[in-house]
Amino acid sequence: MKKIVLSVVVCCMSLQLFAQNDSVPNQKEVKMPELVMVYTKTDGYRHKSIEKGVQTLRELGRQNGFIALQTESGEDFNTQNLNNYKLVVFLNTTMDVLDDAQQRAFESYIKGGGAFLGIHAAADTEYDWAWYGKLVGAYFDSHPNDPNVRKAKIDVLSKNHPSTEHLQDSWTREDEWYNFKDINPNITVLLNLDESSYEGGTNGSSHPIAWYHEFDGGRAFYTGGGHTDASFDEPDFRKHLLGAIEWCLRRK
Repeated sequence: MKKIVLSVVVCCMSLQLFAQNDSVPNQKEVKMPELVMVYTKTDGYRHKSIEKGVQTLRELGRQNGFIALQTESGEDFNTQNLNNYKLVVFLNTTMDVLDDAQQRAFESYIKGGGAFLGIHAAADTEYDWAWYGKLVGAYFDSHPNDPNVRKAKIDVLSKNHPSTEHLQDSWTREDEWYNFKDINPNITVLLNLDESSYEGGTNGSSHPIAWYHEFDGGRAFYTGGGHTDASFDEPDFRKHLLGAIEWCLRRK
């Protein structure tokens, strides 16, 4: 009799262990970090702050569940590789940084639902590629000189966006302030530069300095900040960048 009882107990324990092991695949899977390409190729002026910007994006990634991978190779702009990324950041790129085939691959990526974030000199890039100009939202025209970095006041037009929700109604900071041309009328402006607060502005009362839009199947965000190393140490600017990234990643 004891042998029979022991056999029943062992059998029940085996069934219980099997049930526990069988349930493992149904447990919540760990979400893999999203990949963000940080493109820093330059064919004109090269900002000294590029490496500081890359470091900042990597830090934000480690803290917020994405991985920022830097590249300066246009060869990475092919369909197979781009499909690995949820977002492509142009960080202080200048002039011609993609050839015709690479441009077509990037257009296809955006049309397939990809996302773009342009930082500062991303607007000083690809002047002969009209599609890119509409994507980034405007082209660089000029900036003040002697000194080129100045303190200015920014009017926060909307806080209904993760890149601006942390800001006060006005934001005073130092940077190199771009004047723009060929501004896409379809962008939604979040931050407007107050030209009365500094010398050298040429856009007038309507001087966008950060904006976003849905474009050609994807998402695009641009911010004019990021010329200096110090920019990337500013808590408010870092939050501004993080909010832009999270919107581009469709988290918010």
